[in-house]
Order: sequence, then structure tokens, then C-alpha cells
Amino acid sequence: MPPGSQALLKLSRLTDYAAVVMAQIARHPEQPQAAAELAEAVQLPHPTVSKTLKMLVRAGLLESRRGAQGGYSLARPASRITASDIISAIEGPVAMTECSQAGGDCDLAATCGVADNWQRVSLAIRTLLDSVTLAHLADTSPIKLPVQLPIQSVSLAAEA
Repeated sequence: MPPGSQALLKLSRLTDYAAVVMAQIARHPEQPQAAAELAEAVQLPHPTVSKTLKMLVRAGLLESRRGAQGGYSLARPASRITASDIISAIEGPVAMTECSQAGGDCDLAATCGVADNWQRVSLAIRTLLDSVTLAHLADTSPIKLPVQLPIQSVSLAAEA
């Protein structure tokens, strides 16, 4: 890593755009919004917004209606859509490492010595992302997050 740079766990731009588009829809839930309107409102290219909307519809987070009164709307209330839902719709399951996801395929799982702790970290991150809703993201006031993550109290499926 070059001096002065930082390693980041980073979501793709498409996932970031999905959150922006979803938040825009959540701020105006009273009527469906056309892709072109959304693209203009969030200042993103129309093809990018269209691609994102299709992925979000496929994931069941948005509904699409054709016609004069058509457009995109939330499939359920913003308070029942989580950051984890949005990330999963674009990126797939949230997991830190291969062994942290269900059905993960890792040749080192039996001998690495860190799989259990990586699973705890992944579960803590998923728990945090599950606690942040689209309603939180759409609100312009800062989200109040827990000061300390309860990683020590995380129970893995193997322990239960």
C-alpha cells in the first residue's frame, strides 16, 4: 500500500447510487417517479439510474408501474428497507470473507485460525447494516449509531 493511503472496505459506485436513488424515492413516497425524473433529481446519468432501478426491482425493493401514472415506488415502507437490503440487491450478501457467507467456499477454513473471528466481524457489520433503514438514510439529520458494537456477544450458528 502506498505511503499515506488508507485501505478501505468500499461499496461499489452502483451500490452508492442505489442508496441515493432509493433515498430520493423515499423522500417522495406519495407518487411513483419516472427514471428520467430520478436521474435529473440525483444528478446521475439516466442509463446508470435505469440499470440501478432494474436491479432494485429484481430484488423486490422497488415496484415498477407502466403508463401515465407509472414510475418507481418503494415495495414496502422506507422504515422496513435496510441498508443491508440495498447493498445485497446490488453486491450480493454482505460478508467480510469467503468463509463469512453462507455456503462460502474456502480451502483454509479448517486450518486458518481466524475464520471464527471473521465470522463474528461479518455478523456485527450485518447487524449494524440491518439496523440502518432507508428512512434513516433518507433523513438529512445524522444517524445515531451505537458507540460500541456488541461483537463479544455475537453468537455464531455453530455455537448455538
